[in-house]
Parts: sequence; structure tokens; C-alpha cells
Amino acid sequence: MRLFTVLMLLVLALPAVAEPIQVQRLVQDARSQVGVTLGYDPAYRRLSYPLGDVPLSTGVCTDVVIRALRQQGLDLQQAVHEDMRANFSAYPKSWGLKRPDRNIDHRRVPNLMAWFKRQGWSQQLSQDASSYRAGDIVTWDLGGGLTHIGIVSDRQASSGAPLVLHNIGRGTQEEDILFAFKITGHYRIPVV
Repeated sequence: MRLFTVLMLLVLALPAVAEPIQVQRLVQDARSQVGVTLGYDPAYRRLSYPLGDVPLSTGVCTDVVIRALRQQGLDLQQAVHEDMRANFSAYPKSWGLKRPDRNIDHRRVPNLMAWFKRQGWSQQLSQDASSYRAGDIVTWDLGGGLTHIGIVSDRQASSGAPLVLHNIGRGTQEEDILFAFKITGHYRIPVV
């Protein structure tokens, strides 16, 4: 039992990302959810930790991003939870929590926005389609206190705007929504 505990501590001490994120693969990993994640279910669930997930057939907008990044070794559940444990005051207090909750914190758009910003991924907000690259992560204010998140595709709409991979209620889709709502965040993962 003691050896198992030591091994688990070593595994948890490893960096959240073992290899640099490949943006083209990130887009492909998000696209692979289209036709697989068919529903939308925002219910709170207890998740295993690390690498916990809801059933692949369902999820919310954040799950598209979580699953795509996880395919490349970045477990946002673990990364956000560990950062929130160490820097709780740097995260929104919209839910009245007194401490982090590893089951849900990574599935909340404002928390991901805070984590992305803390990683130095923030980009200038823009209404110019050429400012957005495949693999960028974008957040929106849908109105009424609702937030949304998606991954910029490598495909374009007829208008020239990049499509977005996201789940806004009908499962994972690739759609022309980049400028459909007020953009509140634009994040780019550094390419090493």
C-alpha cells in the first residue's frame, strides 16, 4: 500500500502536459466528437480523478475542449483543480464555493477562462476573422448569464470566418458561430 501511495504521488506530480499541444491535432480531436457526442447534459456528476469524464455520448461545451486537450496529454480536470487549490482567489466565485470541486470546476467556462489567462494564452479580442487561427479557443457571452466555449476549426464558412467546434445543446457540431455572440475570450496555446 505504501508503494502504491508513493507511485500515485509521483504520477500526480508530473506536469499536466507531457508534450507540446499540436493545434492541427487539437482540431481533429475536437472534430472526432461530431456524431459521437450527440446530447447536452449539464447535470452535476461525481467524476473519477484524474481523467474523469461524463459519458462520451453527452456533455457540455467545455467537454469538447476538455476531451480534445486530453487526447494530447493535458488533463484540464487535474490542471484546473491543482491551480484552484493553490490559487483559489484567482478564480470566479460565481457558485458560492469555499473550496475547489474537482468534479465540476474544469467544466465551467469562467474557470477555464481564468486558467487559460493564468497560462498566458490570452489574445486580443477582435471582430476580424483573420485574427483567429485553427486550434484557438474562444469564449462567448450568450446573454442571460450564460457562457460558451469552443475550438476554432481549420475550415471556413462562405463568409471567410472560421467555423467553430462546440456543443451548444445538440451535441458536438462544427458551425459558423464565431461572430454570432459577444466574444469574451480568445486564447492561443503556444506552439513550441
